[in-house]
Amino acid sequence: MLSADEIQTSLTGAWHLMMGKPDGVRLLDLSADGFWNSFFALVVAAPALIVGWVGVANEIGDPDAFSGRLGALVRVALVDIGTWTLPLVALAFVSRYAGIATRFVPYVVASNWASALIAWMLLPSALVRLFLPSTDQFAALVTLFFFLLSMVLTWRMTNAVIAKGAAVGSAVFTGMLIASLAVLFALQALLGITIPE
Repeated sequence: MLSADEIQTSLTGAWHLMMGKPDGVRLLDLSADGFWNSFFALVVAAPALIVGWVGVANEIGDPDAFSGRLGALVRVALVDIGTWTLPLVALAFVSRYAGIATRFVPYVVASNWASALIAWMLLPSALVRLFLPSTDQFAALVTLFFFLLSMVLTWRMTNAVIAKGAAVGSAVFTGMLIASLAVLFALQALLGITIPE
């Protein structure tokens, strides 16, 4: 388990990268242990993620049965965790062919810690969703705002950590976004999750 100081340093490094500052990489542990420890970011993000999972589970689960909502929550959690991790696995296989093999470890470490920050940044949107349905106009606008903000920060982080120019960084960002959406939709279909329109 990581110490509070190690977690804070990693989050600070990810934040610097999200602000477009490549020096944030120096704050990240890029060793083999640091690579695997970066997945602890899932634990750091868990409280914020759980709020979002509860909101979605309340919408898609049986409102009259706790077991229905609990089952929906577990399925939503599996989708989120899969969407977080599986695109990184795919990147491991294509990074050499894409010419970014030397940037794979820094990208994964930075991406994991940045994702934890984004999970907390999306908490206001998740809290709104607990009290208002996703079909509510205000809830939709809050969700859209924070989604677009997270995309901008992720793009900046990707460009800063890939460090091969905006074209390559943007290509990696786009590829990972497409992979994430593909995993999201595939897992939702596989687990029978239908989000209300």
